[in-house]
Amino acid sequence: MTEDSAHQDTPIPAGQADYLIATAARAPSVHNTQPWRFKVTQDVIELYADPRRKLRVDPAGREMLISCGAALFGLRLAIRSLGYKPVTELLPDPSRGRLLARVRLRRSVPASEAERQMLTALPHRHTHRGPFMAGLLPEGLLPGLQHDALAEGATLVHVAQALSYQQLEDIVNAVGRRQDLDPVAQAEVRRWTRAVGTAARDGVPAQAFEAQGFPAVAGRPRGRLRQRDFDLGRSLGALTAGGPPAAATAVLVTPADGRADWLRAGQALHRLLAHAATRWVFASLHSQPLEAAAIRSEIQHRLKLPGTPQMLLQLGMARTTQATARRPPEELMEP
Repeated sequence: MTEDSAHQDTPIPAGQADYLIATAARAPSVHNTQPWRFKVTQDVIELYADPRRKLRVDPAGREMLISCGAALFGLRLAIRSLGYKPVTELLPDPSRGRLLARVRLRRSVPASEAERQMLTALPHRHTHRGPFMAGLLPEGLLPGLQHDALAEGATLVHVAQALSYQQLEDIVNAVGRRQDLDPVAQAEVRRWTRAVGTAARDGVPAQAFEAQGFPAVAGRPRGRLRQRDFDLGRSLGALTAGGPPAAATAVLVTPADGRADWLRAGQALHRLLAHAATRWVFASLHSQPLEAAAIRSEIQHRLKLPGTPQMLLQLGMARTTQATARRPPEELMEP
């Protein structure tokens, strides 16, 4: 490879569009809404938001863009697996609000061992709402995840002090109690949860949440933050309760709280989750407490965070491969 070719865009490899989109679509998304679409031309891939899949409790589209940012990292990782360097432009056209990124390819060195391991882990990476295994995180993993966040323009703050954790838990509990009474939020949960045996390829399947949910402090394992109640008394959930506490609690933070920050948060989130999954470490993700800007500001102030919190994570070991279904590439293409 010459120096000139390393700085020139190259066409999208023939026959690889479906692979690239399918790999990008393995990204995590709020309620597994998969709110993304792609347009593949000869020399560029465009990422679009799909507002039809935006939650009504997300009027600014913050959670939607975090989800789309995660898909953008998945696309970049897929491009690296083919031996190319992804060149990404965020929010390239302010007049086109749905267009979130343009990605071009340049010739590069083959994927690294770390990149190959993340690709291998994508099929079993999942949002984990069930019990964790006992024990600490593998040695050196947490600093590695913090490096992942920094590489994407974000910060992963480990909530290590008991007082900070208690402050965070108090806020999460208070917000959760209020949101459990919100009919709009409950309607969204019903819209995006799926019963056992469903053929749906989106939404949160019954095997990914508990029948009784996590509404009561008394019924929640110590060291686990209050999770969203996906069951709502319908006895759909198939997960079992209990188990050891999470091995670590962390907050994903961005310098500001705008559209570009949300996209960067999503890329950082997917990168660190894919890395963690290479060690069979998974995360329960808590987006519900951060839906309101005022609560994000309160958590930032109480925990003295270096920016705006975009996601709460609890990490732990697990041996499960119950990844949620994804829509096929042909359903994700922008006309």
